[in-house]
Amino acid sequence: MRTAQIERNTNETQIRLTLNVDGRGQYQVDTGCGFLDHMLELFARHGSFDLAVTCQGDTQVDDHHTVEDIGIALGKAFAQALGDLRGVYRYGNFLLPMDEALVLCAVDLSGRGYLGWQMELPTEKVGTFDTELAEEFWIAFSRNCGATLHFQQMAGRNSHHILEAAFKGMGRALRQAVAIEPGRENEIPSTKGIL
Repeated sequence: MRTAQIERNTNETQIRLTLNVDGRGQYQVDTGCGFLDHMLELFARHGSFDLAVTCQGDTQVDDHHTVEDIGIALGKAFAQALGDLRGVYRYGNFLLPMDEALVLCAVDLSGRGYLGWQMELPTEKVGTFDTELAEEFWIAFSRNCGATLHFQQMAGRNSHHILEAAFKGMGRALRQAVAIEPGRENEIPSTKGIL
């Protein structure tokens, strides 16, 4: 099983995270940020990743440190669990509809962190959550996972639905990318021989 445990302790956040890449979509999430909890639950369920996250953060200031640091921890967990990426498909993509929203999500487990974020969120907040923090989460994730991620909004006028489609869709795209390719279980998916 490809698993990881991450602890991240700073003056701003204390995070405990466990990940089973080969899970069944079970989750226990308590970040102190309700909207982020919901997004991580959707990501885990639709990616079939078992995920447990707790965070004590300085949310009395705002949610930025919590969101960014959980992105860092989750990215590190994927990198740790996947190791040298031997046998994985490497690439994945998913086009996810969520009511009026439609978001394309794509991933390359390239070893290079990059985020392409072509999203037009119509509101600055969903409840108390600053919608700009979703991009910060995925920047932190991509850099620490060593993955190229792309999100492209094709349609949508409701920020909640757009972000829900993004987190669900990236869960599905990552599920494709981390799957073991039959007959290539011991191969690195690159002509370089390393990722």
